Amino acid sequence: MAITELIDRPGAIREGEELNLDALKQYLEPVLGPSAAGLTVKQFPGGHSNLTYLLSSGDEQWVLRRPPFGSKVKSAHDMSREYRILSALKSVFPYGPVPIHFCEDHSVIGCDFYLMNYIQGLVIRRDYPEELQLTPEQTRQQLFNFFDVLSELHSVDLVAAGLDNFGKPQGYVQRQVDGWCRRWGDAVTPDTVNCDAIMQWLQDNMPPESGKASVIHNDYKLDNVIFSAEDPLRVIGVLDWEMSTVGDPLMDLGCTLGYWTQTSDPEFFRQSRTMPSDVEGAPTRAEIVARFQEQTGLPVENFPFYFCFGLFRLTVIGQQIYYRYYHGLTKDERFVGFLSKSRALKKMCDLIIQGEITS
Repeated sequence: MAITELIDRPGAIREGEELNLDALKQYLEPVLGPSAAGLTVKQFPGGHSNLTYLLSSGDEQWVLRRPPFGSKVKSAHDMSREYRILSALKSVFPYGPVPIHFCEDHSVIGCDFYLMNYIQGLVIRRDYPEELQLTPEQTRQQLFNFFDVLSELHSVDLVAAGLDNFGKPQGYVQRQVDGWCRRWGDAVTPDTVNCDAIMQWLQDNMPPESGKASVIHNDYKLDNVIFSAEDPLRVIGVLDWEMSTVGDPLMDLGCTLGYWTQTSDPEFFRQSRTMPSDVEGAPTRAEIVARFQEQTGLPVENFPFYFCFGLFRLTVIGQQIYYRYYHGLTKDERFVGFLSKSRALKKMCDLIIQGEITS
């Protein structure tokens, strides 16, 4: 079933996120040739972190990625890192966009950026579009396919990809906990919640590492995935690689499950969801973990730790986004709601710590 009307399309550029088109045309002429002179720019609607634009010239199209305006977290928006890992994965993982050109000359648009090919398809955000009309069985298969691609990523041969020296897998779990606790402290605003108990619990309940080093995406979620318009159950692209590295795949699974609400969850958590994971037919977290173990051969023990870590990480990310709005570094009104979202995520962490949520 072809659903071409649901293809994710760009629109007008948000206020304060415009690009210097004249400088861009001039810079890209050696890269794109005569096509650079006719460039037009639109912006994709998603994205609270790195920003994504569609460049068009006649029938040709490319995607430009750049860091957000006003961010104080440079390590989370490393364009060169994203470009490097996509360059490595293009021959061993068929879902990543193909990188075309990297620019570190800030005189062009004021920051690093890169170009990649445009993968046209469906992007599912908070709710399923009514036009998609998947049956519960199709929904279940689509979402299992989504997790199977994550398992494929975790099974990539690091040596074959040339990524065996990318990242520092030894001590990864400890560094992640320490790093996100530190980022929380850097992003606190006067109206924020207190996460001291959560940070201490993560330190006290940290499991040993899985013993496997994998390429990990670090922000694998539905709106970072493109499904085929001809076959909406099939994943054809994985986007937003700015936080990818080599590390413990169980931490990556925990990051994705931090987004995963299900019908048995408290209403306050389901209201804060960012993707339709609690609809009829959707697999539960327990079912996802069981399938992940089957696909990868990795046992997933200490599930509450990985789930709590995934939730806390999202609490920090939400606070970082809100921090930019609070301090006037962005005019994007969508950022206001991240304060209440962080509070809901923090409350869910509390329930895990209290033993009321175990799967």
